[in-house]
Amino acid sequence: MGAAVIESFYLKEHLGFKEEKLNFHNGLIVFSGPSGSGKSVFFNALLSVFGLDSCEASMLEAFVDEQINLDEFGLQNDDVTIFKCVKQKSMRYFVNSQAVSQKVSKQIAQNFISYLSLRDTSQFENASLISLIDALAAKNDALHTDRYEDYKKYFLKFLDIKEELERVKSEEQKINELKELALFEISRIEAVKPKVGEDEELLEFKRRLSKKEKIIDTINNANAIFESERAVNNALELIGQNSALFDECMNFLKSVFEEEMQKLDELEDTDIESVLDRIEQISSLKNRFGSIEEILTHLEKRKNELAHYENIAFEKKELKSEFERLDKKIKELAHELDISRQKALKPLEELINGYLQKLYLKPCSLCVKSCEPYILGTKEVSVELDGIDIKKISSGEFNRLRLAFISSSNEIKKGNGILILDEVDSNLSGRESMSVASVLKEISKNYQVFAISHHPQLSSCANQHFLVQKKDDTSFIKELDEEGRIEELSRMISGKDITDKARDFAKSLRRDNK
Repeated sequence: MGAAVIESFYLKEHLGFKEEKLNFHNGLIVFSGPSGSGKSVFFNALLSVFGLDSCEASMLEAFVDEQINLDEFGLQNDDVTIFKCVKQKSMRYFVNSQAVSQKVSKQIAQNFISYLSLRDTSQFENASLISLIDALAAKNDALHTDRYEDYKKYFLKFLDIKEELERVKSEEQKINELKELALFEISRIEAVKPKVGEDEELLEFKRRLSKKEKIIDTINNANAIFESERAVNNALELIGQNSALFDECMNFLKSVFEEEMQKLDELEDTDIESVLDRIEQISSLKNRFGSIEEILTHLEKRKNELAHYENIAFEKKELKSEFERLDKKIKELAHELDISRQKALKPLEELINGYLQKLYLKPCSLCVKSCEPYILGTKEVSVELDGIDIKKISSGEFNRLRLAFISSSNEIKKGNGILILDEVDSNLSGRESMSVASVLKEISKNYQVFAISHHPQLSSCANQHFLVQKKDDTSFIKELDEEGRIEELSRMISGKDITDKARDFAKSLRRDNK
């Protein structure tokens, strides 16, 4: 795969912009223009089409001239990847015409776009610094990457064992209470020994018992029908009707009544008090644990827990032994990592400081301190510029320090993609601005670089130069030809009233930086 490049970008109705369609080349692409003309608004739209920012444009669309692997996101690949967002009731995002969330669009874009906003400190975070050190260490030591992978593998095992050991220790502290509860619930359930379906049978017995006297009285009253049985048979015989159906019905009634009376007689032989006690016992269990099936499941669970509690001392001993083994192993691997990283530390500092010298900055230091083992090792790295915490340096110094790290990373990792910079040369002198321009020009051999510029030095080095202007509250962008570039550089040099001296300087900048 080659380097991803934004080939074209379309914008419709975003704040001061009505409609813009821009085509981009490789290399360094600079946007300039008077303050308030809409440069930052345009960059907001450019980032938003990829989900890296949010805006309220009616429509944004970007063509990325590179096949990006979309398989892991469940999306279809194509030779050109098209990012699009459209404002309806809310912003909707699409990649190759397939709807995605803003989060997914952002995740895809972050694989090939790096956006560095003002005071973005991500490059100076510990993880980024160690990644840079590891990249340089791996170039000088073929085993470094494998060694780090081994460390991570053992460290993740160590974390799992540590978590298990902490869980066991926590359980151990309350184990007596847990054992008592488990034993109490086991004995309570086993004392009753409920059976599936037993509760329904007992409730049916209770219902029949409660209706016993009423059923007997009703059947006795109904037996009067049999006193008229002969009279009915005589009447049917007299009128010439067959009595078979009537006889069948009467026989059925006798059978039903006799069967029911037999069941009621059996109730007399039942220990009713024990049945009622049984109903109460099962009802109490059901109120506590649910259905009988759930009661029996809970019983099995408690028995397993009890077995675990009884074996917890042995489990703790085994876990502690494994914990100590892994702790020793990761410290050994971390020590080996530290050795190869330490070898890479000074060359990395020299590389960064070489760029800092070009950028007219004093040298920086990579400060290393020991820490508890974590996923990256047992050391943490931070940056100081000439002994000063980078949080305390000026924005101009910060931007140039950031460029030195980008350039060093580019040289070590030979990366490529798209780099979007926000006002990277603000608050700089002409000499400092030219140093930034030279470094960005070098970076743009591998990256497509988008930058807002307030200085003619950076703008003069651009492969493409776009002018952002505003007229009657409407912003618009145009790509400048050579004549237009000279005019814009002259404006940046001398302001609105362009002098011949400014125009001559602009021409010399272009001659020197073509």
